[in-house]
Amino acid sequence: MNSITRFERARLISARALQISLGAPVLVKAPANMSIFEIAKLEFEKKVLPLTIMRTMPSGAVKIVEVM
Repeated sequence: MNSITRFERARLISARALQISLGAPVLVKAPANMSIFEIAKLEFEKKVLPLTIMRTMPSGAVKIVEVM
């Protein structure tokens, strides 16, 4: 089960949009009139996000999923 759920997707995009709004460098070429949320969504679609997901399984084990 390495696919990302819609909840994880929303969390990743919103976290990246917050990072960009706080001054993090943009990782893709984006038009000047694009919103921060759209830039974060574009980065997610191009798979250039430097983020990982930590899933806690019912057994207590932690599974790390790379977004890239």
